[in-house]
Amino acid sequence: MGDQLSKHIVSAFDHDLEGIQADIMKMGGLVETAIRDAAKSLETRDEELADEVRRRDKPVDALEEKVNESAARLIALRAPQASDLRVVLSVLRMASNLERIGDLAKNMAKRTGVLVQLHPIEGSATSLRRMAREVELMLKDALDSYIQRDSELAQDVIERDRDVDQMYNAAFREFLTFMLEDPRNITACMHLHFIAKNIERMGDHVTGIAEQVVFLVDGSLPDEKRPKADHTSTDTRFSPEAEGGPGQED
Repeated sequence: MGDQLSKHIVSAFDHDLEGIQADIMKMGGLVETAIRDAAKSLETRDEELADEVRRRDKPVDALEEKVNESAARLIALRAPQASDLRVVLSVLRMASNLERIGDLAKNMAKRTGVLVQLHPIEGSATSLRRMAREVELMLKDALDSYIQRDSELAQDVIERDRDVDQMYNAAFREFLTFMLEDPRNITACMHLHFIAKNIERMGDHVTGIAEQVVFLVDGSLPDEKRPKADHTSTDTRFSPEAEGGPGQED
């Protein structure tokens, strides 16, 4: 009788967890699309697509809330132990990171609507789309590493964040050059800079997801603090959360 009850509890836990993981993958798919479409709307100056990206953030928020509620219920009803609890905690942190990436993609789309009204800065949209594409690919691999429980792939995602930081640094220098060459470029370049910073922050959150996979598989977070190649990150003037410039975020 005891063995049957134990098997039932395990089966119920697995079933509930599968539902939560399905919602995480759904969130991931929506966020990947948001990154891609936000970058595309910037490059093509498509205000309608930018507005669509902003509207589609609501389902991402709803899914995060659903994951949080489902995980809380799972912990309360199933009382998971050790490795099972680690899975639930990892899923909660992943959902939080995905929600933040979605917010950053929404903010990126918000600025696109402003930039359409300004003179375009040559080559800027293309370089930002390339940067966003790298983050999108990192996210795909981070989610794959979770499904496959592949800590090596997750570690690869963590290391690739340095490439995103370096792309951000290059964009930052480029925007400064444009502003110095012609003061009329300042407003557009400020918006472009904050978009670049939002993409760089997306990379940080994707890295957070990959770190949760390492934690899930190996039982501990990476020992060494991840080196940052973003040379502006220590200056609060360049933080999206500290924006006082044009088009401050919601």
